Amino acid sequence: MVVRSTRTGQLEGAKRIAVSFYQQHVRPVDEAIISEGQEPSALTFANVAAKLMLREASRRDRGEFAVLSYRADQIRLNNQILPFFGQLKITEITSNVIESFCLELESHSLSSTTLSLYLMTLRKVLKYALGLNLLESLPSIPKVKIRKRSRGSFTPTEYVKLVRAARTLIGSPVLSEESSVPKRFWIMPKFRSYAEDLANVISFMVNSFIRPSDLKTLKHRHIEVIRGQHNYLRLTLPETKAHDAPIVTLRPAVRLYERIRTEQQLVGYGGLDDYLFLPELRNRAYALAVLGWMFRNLLESLNLRDGPHGQARTLYSLRHTAITLRLLYGTGIDMLTLARNARTSVEMIERHYASALTAERNIGMLQSKRRPRERN
Repeated sequence: MVVRSTRTGQLEGAKRIAVSFYQQHVRPVDEAIISEGQEPSALTFANVAAKLMLREASRRDRGEFAVLSYRADQIRLNNQILPFFGQLKITEITSNVIESFCLELESHSLSSTTLSLYLMTLRKVLKYALGLNLLESLPSIPKVKIRKRSRGSFTPTEYVKLVRAARTLIGSPVLSEESSVPKRFWIMPKFRSYAEDLANVISFMVNSFIRPSDLKTLKHRHIEVIRGQHNYLRLTLPETKAHDAPIVTLRPAVRLYERIRTEQQLVGYGGLDDYLFLPELRNRAYALAVLGWMFRNLLESLNLRDGPHGQARTLYSLRHTAITLRLLYGTGIDMLTLARNARTSVEMIERHYASALTAERNIGMLQSKRRPRERN
């Protein structure tokens, strides 16, 4: 039995959440049970997908499959794949049908990365069907060329401008009088003004390499102050994207953290189980949404929303800034050390950060002049 609160007192909102809950947790089990007595040739794509997700749920529970990956597959199935393939018999899915599905996806103007992920989930279901001998061969699935589009980072000048503006605007309204509160989620009146936590988040992320999702889970018990030849914070965060190694921060994060904790202790927070940012909010998804909303409006007020190549900047751009600045100004830093500390791979560092900075990292060499030979 799975029990979950809708966390709302509005009937319509509760109904929507209940339907989503059923789609993700109950319907796959019902369909899989119903399909047990069917002939293999009569199994639909939805039956096979439900069986696959039951197996993936078992892998998730054993720790072999990441929770976020499981959720992502379930969301892609519910959003586009099952509405298109769900009622088709598994044997009716041919290369032509898959091509029609690709055209349907392209009509939604999805990015190449999103298209590739949908096809990856589709391929997973079909390979599972092949392994159960429900298909004689795997239908051809088009390959999508991924167009590399990194999230924009900030230059050192832009970063300083952001921090100064965030501190100057503490207590000021996030929106102008002509603006309206977003309809996607409700902003509590107390968060309609810039919070000091936003300025702290900007500085902390650039000095710690963490992801925005870490802002939801980061508690004081995850943070240890290390003093010695080098002063830094050791962050022992919950696992993210199959990485669980501790993160070490830069020196400025130590002073920032100690100030935050001292201020929080004056108002009753700062305990081991209190969150570092917006500790008064127990709904951590909402806390992250509020910070993201404030940050987006701050960027727009400073005309920094878009990067030089048109990339839309978000909270994630602060993580990119942290890694980019280390590549630019770190002395003798190697890719493997940086990748492990940022909980990512060398391949991701090369793909999204280093390729754009190779020339600038060697600016001294590029601008150097060869001394003329002295004549005897």
